[in-house]
Formats: sequence, structure tokens, C-alpha cells
Amino acid sequence: MLALAAGGALAQPYPAKPIRFLVPYAAGAGTDTTARILAAKLAERWGQQIIVDNRSGASGALAVEAAVNANPDGHTVILITNSQTVGAASGIKLPFQLERDLQPISLVLSVFYVTYIPASLPAHSIKELIAYAKASANAGKLNYGSSGAGSLQHIGVELFNQMAGTRLVHVPYKGSAGIVTAMLANEIQFGINSMFGVRPQVQAGRLRWLAITAPKRSPVVDLPTVAESGLPGYEVEQWYGIAAPLKVSPAVVTTLHTAISETLKAPDVARRLTADGSTLAGGTPAQFGSLIKTEIAKWTKVIKTAGIKME
Repeated sequence: MLALAAGGALAQPYPAKPIRFLVPYAAGAGTDTTARILAAKLAERWGQQIIVDNRSGASGALAVEAAVNANPDGHTVILITNSQTVGAASGIKLPFQLERDLQPISLVLSVFYVTYIPASLPAHSIKELIAYAKASANAGKLNYGSSGAGSLQHIGVELFNQMAGTRLVHVPYKGSAGIVTAMLANEIQFGINSMFGVRPQVQAGRLRWLAITAPKRSPVVDLPTVAESGLPGYEVEQWYGIAAPLKVSPAVVTTLHTAISETLKAPDVARRLTADGSTLAGGTPAQFGSLIKTEIAKWTKVIKTAGIKME
């Protein structure tokens, strides 16, 4: 009788109870908005409540640790970003290994950055900017801003330095708004940011954007890529993806992946997620896992080459 009861429990359809959707950043952030859009559609699909659980702190490590230690029954999932791959590459000791302790489910979307400079700077392309930064009068004297040490903006411009042979100097700020303000005051001369974060100042003629950091051009803005503008192979994109505890069963992985893939194809979801210029992604769990490993290796090399020490 007990065996039959146990077998019945195991045979319950998934999901059998509310799902906890961990988000490694505070409510109101882009990650939170994305998670809530997906959660609402998945809850509608499954008839189960999906609770978005914002666990900000330690650059996302608190949320990842909670996911790693959760019951691997598929009722806990997490939205991760490539900020977590930067953290994994940083050398900071963490109580988990991102690529070892989570089961990738699906990439969700990617967001390109734009490279931008003060409108007063005499450069109208990436090639001209590189030449200007390398000129003897400017070498080592131009600054770039980021939203903090170890941020994707920081590491992304260090990759630019390494590929271009420039010596742009890092100046960290608290948030993207502070970077734009600093550039308007000519405290910094270069940055990478979301298109919408700088567009008002570009439209006002105070800033100039030069190129996008995506691997190919975007239909939402008429700009070349950095790669085609003088730095072949340069690519920096913010991405969001969904993962689960490592030992989630293959059947649940398939169910989750199928549901997420179909949710991304829903017109209302696609419209809302791409409203800010994001590109919907998708792909298999294996492809997402490969991206995580590739990015950790990429950022590890950048961090070591730049001699960046993160705490």
C-alpha cells in the first residue's frame, strides 16, 4: 500500500505545486521585469502559482546559492545573467561553481550595449576613437565609466582595451545614471551602456554613440557593430537565462524547456520582452550550458590579462 502511494506521488504531473522563481536582483530591475512577464505566462499555462523571489546581494551569488541548494524537484528555478559568469571568472571564492552546480534550461534573451562618447570628442567611428585614444597626447589620459568594479561594463571595456591596444582608465560609479552625468561633465570620455540609458542625451546632441556591441546589427538602431568597425570578434551582450538545481530530472528539464520556448513565442510576451531593444534567444539546455562555459573562460582571460582584483 505504501509502495503504491509512493508510486502515485512520483507519477504526479509537473508542476505539482507553486514554483519559486529566484531573481538575483532587486524588484524593478530588468531581470525582475523579465521574470515577472515569464512567470505570469507560465502560471497561466500550468494553472500553478509562480512566485518571483528577489534575492539581491553579493552580485547575485545569494540567489544562485539558494538555487543550488534547493530541492531538485523542478519547483525552484532561477533567472541568471552573464553577470554571474563574470562573478565565476573573478577568482572570488564562492560556495558553488556556476557551470557545475546548476542545470541550464534555456537562454531567454540578449541585450546589446552601445558605445558612446561626449559629442565634443573628435571621433565619429570606433576606428577614429581608437586612433584618438592612442595618440601620444591622449594615451592613458581618457577615462571610461562603469556601474561598478566587476560589472559587465567594466569587463567589457577592458576587453575593448585589450583588443584595441588602448589604455582607457576605469572610473566606477554607482549605477548607469551616474556614468552619463559624469560624461556630460567630461569626467569620462567613453562608456558602454544600454541604448535606452543614453538615447535622450544622444538625441539632445550632448553624447554620440558609435557602434553596438552585439555580433550583428540590430533593426532597432542604425549603427554598425564594434566588430565590423575595427575590432573583429568583439562582442559584449547582457543576457538572461533560466536554470534549475543540478539534479532536476531529465523529464522536468524537458517540460521546463518546452514551456519556456513556447512562452517566448507568444506574441504578447515577445512584444513586451523586446520593447527595450532586447533580442529573444531560446536554444537547447546544452547550448545554454555551452554559452555559460564559454563566457566564464572568456571573462577569466580578460580579468587575468587586465590584472583586475575583485573582492
